[in-house]
Amino acid sequence: MKYAARLGRITPFRVMELMERAKLLETAGHRVVHFEVGEPDFVTAAPIVAAGKRALDAGETKYTQSLGIPELRRRIATYYCELSGVDVSEQRVVVTSGASAGLLLLTALLLNPDEELLMADPGYPCNEVFVFLVNGVPVSIPVASNQDFQLVPRDVIDRWGAQTRGILLASPANPTGTMLRRETLRDLLTVVNERDGFVILDEIYQGLVYDDAADYRTGLELSDELFVLNSFSKYFGMTGWRLGWMVVPQEAVDPLARLAQNLFISPSSIAQHAALVAFDPPAMKIHEARRAAFEKRKILLQAGLENLGFNIPVNPSGAFYLYVDVSHTGLDSTDFCWRLIDEYQVATTPGIDFGDHDAGRYVRFAYTTDEKSINLGLARIREALTDWGT
Repeated sequence: MKYAARLGRITPFRVMELMERAKLLETAGHRVVHFEVGEPDFVTAAPIVAAGKRALDAGETKYTQSLGIPELRRRIATYYCELSGVDVSEQRVVVTSGASAGLLLLTALLLNPDEELLMADPGYPCNEVFVFLVNGVPVSIPVASNQDFQLVPRDVIDRWGAQTRGILLASPANPTGTMLRRETLRDLLTVVNERDGFVILDEIYQGLVYDDAADYRTGLELSDELFVLNSFSKYFGMTGWRLGWMVVPQEAVDPLARLAQNLFISPSSIAQHAALVAFDPPAMKIHEARRAAFEKRKILLQAGLENLGFNIPVNPSGAFYLYVDVSHTGLDSTDFCWRLIDEYQVATTPGIDFGDHDAGRYVRFAYTTDEKSINLGLARIREALTDWGT
C-alpha cells in the first residue's frame, strides 16, 4: 500500500508516547504525577453540562447551519463587546468543530500549494500539519527567550519571500505561555499588511491570563482584518465537546461556509446549545474561579522548580504551561523526560514536541493538576536531582 508523501513529514507526538507509558505505570499500581497534559483537569462547568442535557431532551440532535447556530454566533459577538468593547458583527463569527477544524478551514481558505505560512519555533506542533494537508509549506522561525518566544517584525521581514502568504501567531502561546505585546502585534500587522499578506491569531487560551499581564484583551482591538481563532476547550473547559470559533473578515465568510459545508457539514448541535450558557454569569463565575486556581498553581510550580535550580527564562503571562530550561541537569530534555517518568513517575513533555530550536534544553510543564500533586511532583524531582547528582 502506498500512502501520501505528506505522511513522511508528520511526526508523532512524543507526549502521546509518554502518556502511554504513564498509563502503563498507573495500570501497574504506580501513582503518576501528570505535568504533560495540556488539558484542564476540571470537568465542564455544571451550567454547561445542564444545558447540554436540556438540548438532548429537547431533541437538538440534528445538523445545524454550517457556520453555527445564529444564537451562538450572536452570543460570541456579544462576548467581545463585554470583553473589551469591540464591536464584532455576528456575521463574522464562524463556529467550528474545535479550534483544530478552524485552523484546517483557514489553511484551506488562504494557502495554495507551495505557499508559505510563517510561524514560531517553539510552537504548537499540529500547526504545521494543517499546512501540509493543503500542500502548503510551514516555515518555522526560531524565536528566543529575549523576545518572549514570539515572532517580532524583524523575523517576518527577514524571512518573507516570494511564496510567503501570511503568518500564524499565538497569544497566549503553547508551549511557553507567553503573550504578544500590543506594540509588537501592531507592528507585525503593519509589516504583513505592507506585503499584502494575512495574519492568523490563535487566542484559544484567551481568558487564562495572569498578573494583569495583558495590555489588550483580543487582537480584534487592533484590526478587523485578522483571522482570530478561539476555542471553548481551555478557559471554558469543554475539551471533549469539540467546539471552537473564529472571527474573520466579512469577505471571508461565504467561502468559509462553502468549505465548512463540504468538510464538516456542521459543528456539534449539542455542544453548541450547551455553549450558549458558557458566557452567562453562573458559568463565568466558575471559569474565573478556575482561572484563579490555575494562577495559584503557576506560582507554586514556578517557585518550586526555580528553588530546585531550574531556569524559567520568561515568566508566562497565560495558558497553563511553564517552558523550563533543564540544561543544568546535564541531560537532554528527551532523556530528562523519559528518566523522570520511568524512574520517578513524573510525566513532562520534551521540547522536541514543539519544534527544533533549543529543543534539547527545554521541557514543558503543564500545571493542569491539583496543588497536592504539584507538591508531590516537586518532591520527586528533588529526589531525582539528588540521585542524578545534579
